[in-house]
Amino acid sequence: MENFIALVISLLLLVLPYSVLRPVKSYAEEISRSQFPDGFVFGAATSSYQIEGAFLEDGKSLNNWDVFSHVPGNIEGGDNGDVALDHYHRYLEDIELIHSLGVNAYRFSISWARILPRGRTGAINTAALMFYNNIIDHLLLKGIEPFVTINHLEIPQVLEDRYGGFLSPLVQEDFVHFAEVCFKKFGDRVKYWITINEPNVFAELGYLWGTYPPGHCSAPFGNCSIGNSEREPLVVVHNMLLSHAKAVHLYRKHYQPKQGGCIGLVVHSFMYEPLTDQELDHEAALRALAFDVAWVLDPLLKGDYPLEMHNFLGSDLPKFSPSESNNLKDSIDFIGINHYSTLYAKDCIYSPCQSGNNAIQGFVYRTGERDGVPIGEKTAMPKNFVVPSGLEKLINYLKTRYNNKPMFVTENGLSQKNDPKDGQQELLHDVKRVEYHKGYLASIARAIRNGADVRGYFVWSLFDNFEWIYGYSVRFGLYYVDFLTLERIPKLSARWYTNFLASSNHNNVNGSVRNAPIKENSVAQI
Repeated sequence: MENFIALVISLLLLVLPYSVLRPVKSYAEEISRSQFPDGFVFGAATSSYQIEGAFLEDGKSLNNWDVFSHVPGNIEGGDNGDVALDHYHRYLEDIELIHSLGVNAYRFSISWARILPRGRTGAINTAALMFYNNIIDHLLLKGIEPFVTINHLEIPQVLEDRYGGFLSPLVQEDFVHFAEVCFKKFGDRVKYWITINEPNVFAELGYLWGTYPPGHCSAPFGNCSIGNSEREPLVVVHNMLLSHAKAVHLYRKHYQPKQGGCIGLVVHSFMYEPLTDQELDHEAALRALAFDVAWVLDPLLKGDYPLEMHNFLGSDLPKFSPSESNNLKDSIDFIGINHYSTLYAKDCIYSPCQSGNNAIQGFVYRTGERDGVPIGEKTAMPKNFVVPSGLEKLINYLKTRYNNKPMFVTENGLSQKNDPKDGQQELLHDVKRVEYHKGYLASIARAIRNGADVRGYFVWSLFDNFEWIYGYSVRFGLYYVDFLTLERIPKLSARWYTNFLASSNHNNVNGSVRNAPIKENSVAQI
């Protein structure tokens, strides 16, 4: 009988497709804090619109998300950020939760519409200054380093109405004014600045596909009432990069010498693998990276857009003047990386494609599946698959392309569906999130051992929060939030992160974080 069973199994192995029998690969790895250099930053991240609430309180004006989220059909479930997590009133409680995790850094953003409700033509909102000063002061009292993002997908609606927001070069002076208010009022205590979060995502989702505010797009990308998908994303990123460069020039000239901080920018990027072994798909994967991450970082470090974009976009690509190029070059002290997933890339120049066969996407079709098999375990977000090795590969790509510029992984996290059928206990027992962070941290540790200058890691997100167009239907947090009562409850992942951070003889390294300026190519030895 045993011989017969063995024979049947052997025959099945011969006749069934490999993809059907392929075992599910575990991505969890054992990882400890001792595998990271002394002074490595461990934190958690949020953004203002996603947690603050108080959307018209204490002088704040409407921002682009306040307006966009109130248009029926724009946000899943008809949700909005009017209340969000009510962090505006609960920040002291939330800082206690951050402290209880044992992290030495917290990344958050400042609401432009709260600080400058009328833009540069209006007064500074003193209530907003008090709010952010209190956050910064209480973080420092707890030994937690503030990593402050000046612009995280938000812009005062008054600037959208006045001149079209980031579509207009006029936004550059408004942004610099906002940045200077932040440097002047908070820079004596903030040592890590991020000018802009994900310019490429802001442009792609807001102006290519039209799914983010202001909801601009054109066929075949979407059916918006206004927009030009082949032109506007390029213009928006161009103005965001020039806004960044002007703000950095101001900071380095007037504030950095006295305040001693550092400044960077955050870019989102997938990692890309060729869909097939054909050379064309290998080239497509590299081209996808150029049109994703190098679109933003090449100008900031080399002074111009990547050659790959010049080759395919030609005169459609905006041009930097010689002085603008000079101002952009080397305008970041560190690279911030938001990374969640790896995708396959297929060439659309010499191969038929169902999408991606256009210049604005680099003639690359991106997909998460090959022959019906996902590239990694699926999550609640349609393009997010669990592929920890992708982060190591992305870091190595950045290390090579940008001469090992110091890097922080500023966002990385696992999305889970907020399914009403799942009880609270099931959402609290988030084993997959623990495995996810173990896998991605192990990937970073390998990259560091191979010489990559990675300085820190921030979990997205501290809390379950308002997840943009997904509203409250998706959960990323270390802390579970009951969206009716706003009670915060630590998940298994929060307890794991706390234990991980306490799992070695490392002391709280807040002092070394504050006192160590960014020096390039100075990878700490493990």
